[in-house]
Amino acid sequence: MTEKGKVIDEELIEKNLQEGRNKSREEILDILAKAKKAEGLEPEEAAALLLVEDPELLRETFQTAREVKMRVYGKRLVLFAPLYLSNYCINNCQYCGFRRDNRSIARKRLTPGEIQRQVGELEQLGHKRLLLECGESSLSDIDYVEEAIATIYETKKGKGEIRRVNVNIAATTVDNYRRLKAAKIGTYQLFQETYHRTTYEAIHEGPKRDYERQILAVDRAQEGGIDDVGLGVLFGLYDYRFEVLALLYHARHLEGAFGVGPHTISVPRFRPAGGVDFHVPHPVSDESFKKLVAILRLSVPYTGMIISTRESVEMRAQAFDLGISQTSAGSRTSPGGYGQPGGEEKNCTSAQFQIADHRPPDEIIRSICQLGYLPSFCTACYRKGRTGKEFMEIAKPGHIHQLCGPNALLTFREYLLDYATEETRKAGEEALSHHLRDISQPNLRERTEERLQELEEGKRDIYF
Repeated sequence: MTEKGKVIDEELIEKNLQEGRNKSREEILDILAKAKKAEGLEPEEAAALLLVEDPELLRETFQTAREVKMRVYGKRLVLFAPLYLSNYCINNCQYCGFRRDNRSIARKRLTPGEIQRQVGELEQLGHKRLLLECGESSLSDIDYVEEAIATIYETKKGKGEIRRVNVNIAATTVDNYRRLKAAKIGTYQLFQETYHRTTYEAIHEGPKRDYERQILAVDRAQEGGIDDVGLGVLFGLYDYRFEVLALLYHARHLEGAFGVGPHTISVPRFRPAGGVDFHVPHPVSDESFKKLVAILRLSVPYTGMIISTRESVEMRAQAFDLGISQTSAGSRTSPGGYGQPGGEEKNCTSAQFQIADHRPPDEIIRSICQLGYLPSFCTACYRKGRTGKEFMEIAKPGHIHQLCGPNALLTFREYLLDYATEETRKAGEEALSHHLRDISQPNLRERTEERLQELEEGKRDIYF
């Protein structure tokens, strides 16, 4: 276990930012030239880029991020949906719709039968991977979460099935993380919200106010055998430049302690919630948001980056271009929100926050195709044990393309055959043909074509 207080050195981060102000144009261009190699950046180099305001240098930063994103991830975008189990919470976080003192929220905890119905709704939308979420409460303890995960994996509606459950629950013990690992979760995700200690302690009340409990949770998850963990902050709570550097130092800490950094980094910006009157102390503009996405991509090129439906249609499209590799689609942030007439707007009294992209998954998938990307529902690496160090050993030399590209095509063909509307099926088949030609190895392309034909003939869940 890392000694308390040693993961984040605030003075060092402030020093990085101060020194970054003095970088010349030539030094910035040298940093970008290094970034193009997709080997990552040092925190002090990222600090210099975070302080760039010159429009021409920003354009060069964005272009470099595009090149690195394409080199590492290609045109794939992995899709998922959150599943909120309960909005009961003993914490009183000032920014959260689930906060204990929010008397306007309709509290709910899903029963096993309700979980089955929600999963069935998500499967009929084509989803294969979920992110399980709930507030911190005795009503959603580890026994409840274990039972929910088992119910999710067991629930199959029509041709649908959930093949991977990621989990975002409150910080817990090593023993409980071992239980989550045994329940066959994918990634364990936990956001620090803000790495600035004074701000963190000022806006949290309840068990979550313990800064060390929160920041060392992913250490305990690793000790419990979960080798894929996800980090994130809620941008807007403190200076985004500080937060980005803190994320990088946290990633560096994990790599030093466990030999592998975070599998994912999420980049949510604050969104309002019903019954919550919270003044955002450090709002992040759209231009600054694009900058932080690009710089994170350059700094940790092999870490997945996640954007949610908190962001608008337009911003999501731009972020895909700058480094995002995973995105939610058709999200509901209230327990029981899927399949309800009127959607999230009708159930906003029980939601954690308001979403900005209200499109159904089919429309989002069609737009992804039209933007030139390849929607993916792949879960193969998790089921084949390609996680943690094993995943990075394949990813960093560039070999992961030989698996991820074909597997994305196979899962996308499944979606087109089983769930797509006619309009989306047409756009999707055109995209699929285009991306199939991108497989440069003739033998691999031929094997992929054979498996695509097997899907046409009725087989499912085929992967490399």
